[in-house]
Amino acid sequence: MELERKLDNLKTFFKNKKVVLAFSGGADSTLLALLAKDHAKEALAVTVDNGVMPSECIGKAGEIAQKIGVKHKIITMNFLEDPSFEKNPPNRCYICKNIMHQQIKKIASDYHYDLVVDGTNISDLLEDRPGIMVNIEKNIKTPLVEYGFTSQDVRTILREWNVDYHPSTTCFATRIPSGRIITPQKIHRITYAENLIRNLTGLSVVRVRDDEGLACIEVGNLDKFIDKISLDYLDSELKAIGFKKVTLNIASYGSLENEMVVYKPCKSGKNRIMFEIELPYPLNIPLSCQELEYLGEVKCSPEMGLAMLEVDGRNITLFEKGKIVARRVKDQEDAQKLLITILPCLRRH
Repeated sequence: MELERKLDNLKTFFKNKKVVLAFSGGADSTLLALLAKDHAKEALAVTVDNGVMPSECIGKAGEIAQKIGVKHKIITMNFLEDPSFEKNPPNRCYICKNIMHQQIKKIASDYHYDLVVDGTNISDLLEDRPGIMVNIEKNIKTPLVEYGFTSQDVRTILREWNVDYHPSTTCFATRIPSGRIITPQKIHRITYAENLIRNLTGLSVVRVRDDEGLACIEVGNLDKFIDKISLDYLDSELKAIGFKKVTLNIASYGSLENEMVVYKPCKSGKNRIMFEIELPYPLNIPLSCQELEYLGEVKCSPEMGLAMLEVDGRNITLFEKGKIVARRVKDQEDAQKLLITILPCLRRH
């Protein structure tokens, strides 16, 4: 019933609007494209090929758009020609998304669309994604955030509807530690390495991190790697294309906890159930307080680096370093609903 309510809100959001969708063919943008095609006045899905994305991602986005029946446009660029991106600073994802959305907004303006829509969801706000700030700065709409869709919600819907989408992926630049220059040579050897591993194992989720010649392999299913002959072959092949050392991360890629908030027992006090989570980024307390005022009573102390919010008898405390503590909630489900409500209001440094 909760998912049906969210879907109804999403359908209403698109009604009578001309929208441009930032489209990757991943689960989130696929759901938005599907609903926009059926409920918007007009919908255009736009994919930006930035020159550092796996080539199959661009092709797959086109296939999925065709299956859905939504109009699709590909913009081809080479971000390595942009010095600010090539230097690979810690905020490279912000730079990348800023360039992408500039291009997508230009299309929306040139062809008189009403708005640009991005597939960011609530679960994304729990991760360190500086690019999300671009959505706020450029007034890019994020209806999955607005209506409380988690990654699990989106995948559940697509699975029930039997809709195909491209597995989550990131551009090759994310395989190189920030501060290390991004070069065509590095991108080419990462591309070769990941394609080699996919062809050898049949795995769809493969990452090869490149840290100045050190290759660190991450895969979604380690069982495919427990093979000495395959490991020796990969070691030989990757060293042949310039890697100095090859390692394997034994934690499966993408293995995350399903719990959004964690229970922390209180030592004393009746009805003092407490849950907490720590975001991987610092919060801008003054700006967050301004947004939270729409939800309830806020006490803000930038000097102490914290804010307190009262919502329907429940209390939530936010700390500048990113920690969030929920008190006087009924249970974990209640704490998670409260977190989903406040996450869109939070602003990071």
